[in-house]
Amino acid sequence: MQKVQLGNSHLNVTKVCLGTMTWGEQNTEAEAHSQLDYAFERGINFIDTAEMYPVMVREETSGLTERYIGTWLKKTGLRDKVVIATKAAGPNAGITWVRGGRARDFDAANLKAAVETSLQRLQIEHIDLYQLHWPSRNAPIFGNNVFNPKQERPCIAIEETLATLDDLVKEGKIGAIGVSNESNWGVSEFIKQSEMKSLPRIASIQNLYNLTARHYETSLLDETCFRENVGLLAYSPLAFGQLTAKYLDDPKAHGRLNIFPPNWSPRYLRPGVVEATKRYAKLARDNGLTPTQLALAWCYSRWFVASTIIGATSLDQLKHNIDAYDIALPLDVIKQVDQIHADITNPGQ
Repeated sequence: MQKVQLGNSHLNVTKVCLGTMTWGEQNTEAEAHSQLDYAFERGINFIDTAEMYPVMVREETSGLTERYIGTWLKKTGLRDKVVIATKAAGPNAGITWVRGGRARDFDAANLKAAVETSLQRLQIEHIDLYQLHWPSRNAPIFGNNVFNPKQERPCIAIEETLATLDDLVKEGKIGAIGVSNESNWGVSEFIKQSEMKSLPRIASIQNLYNLTARHYETSLLDETCFRENVGLLAYSPLAFGQLTAKYLDDPKAHGRLNIFPPNWSPRYLRPGVVEATKRYAKLARDNGLTPTQLALAWCYSRWFVASTIIGATSLDQLKHNIDAYDIALPLDVIKQVDQIHADITNPGQ
């Protein structure tokens, strides 16, 4: 498995990253350990999690994902062989149980508490990549793709957040830092403040990217991150399973789009997403590929994707997802992907 340097950091990560957001909800601890074992055997050294996982986000299960990773690390003794990335949750009135019910934001008290609790659950002394899960400020995220200035709210200044992260780096509790669900402006502001104040520079951005959501390209984030050496960690490459076409083949298929409430992630149920999925699935099958292989091979092959975060609820799914890394898409298929994108642009954004 190829490794790349993540942005300007010292981290060398595999082009495929193991996502973990189902562990503790759709997957047991034993299943999580089996996935970790298998991914490591296949050469993957990069594991991504978050303090608020698993999803659905519930008080009863909060933090279980990090705990499962922690027990695996303790059992296997592989801490020095893997890169651990986790994320601090931003402001969200609906998540009242994280960090003892404190107002979740990126001030010193919150970030230090978040890091300490993640370290405890993971049973480690140092987090390799520490990410801000979503912006403190008003920004269009999670399917809201239009900025609305009327929704402005108090927020923690980026330079204040960077100063706290700097303290945590100096204390040896975190290494590289990254952002998630960020915009072009956000990336630029983080970099500007880090240069002006001699504070840590972001190494990565974890944003949505898949065949139905290519806003990363059209928003010029690809150019900004290229010129500023910020690596993209592409999440949701299968659009919560929609791009596997399993829901097209069987509307009652077991998966989060059926077992979770429809309002949990409505963007992947939009008519445009379903129509685009039909066309991508046909393109894949007409060329001897599964829809999953087409969707993942697309992400794996993009020049601006440092690592693609894959998740699975079974070892068979995980194997299929990793195997897609070896598929090279023909130029004609790439052209047809672009044509579908031109016809139905970013319906899942």
